[in-house]
Amino acid sequence: QVQLVESGGGLVQAGGSLRLSCAASGRTFSMYTMGWFRQAPGKEREFVAAITRSGDNTDYADSVKGRFTISRDNAKNTVYLQMNGLKPEDTAVYYCAAGYMRLGARAQNAYDYWGQGTQVTVSS
Repeated sequence: QVQLVESGGGLVQAGGSLRLSCAASGRTFSMYTMGWFRQAPGKEREFVAAITRSGDNTDYADSVKGRFTISRDNAKNTVYLQMNGLKPEDTAVYYCAAGYMRLGARAQNAYDYWGQGTQVTVSS
């Protein structure tokens, strides 16, 4: 099994940047597709980004494409989300997730493990 712990959230002004990290336990990290999701108050959890096992392919929600970058370091069992050009509408709790899949990485039910979330607040 996998345990995930997010970090790096905080308060930032519009236009600023943050880098989120997700540290995973266990020896099987490289076997999992990794994703980032977010949930704003009163909204459903939504897909943000995903990355394949080797890190050679990524996918992004249209709302963050060109601003956010997902990456992974399998030697460190860590996934990152670099967030640039932050907007107030990016304010949400951000969750890291792990799943054994090759297709359908945008679907929440494709993931088996979830972190506790980290708060990102963007002020105007």
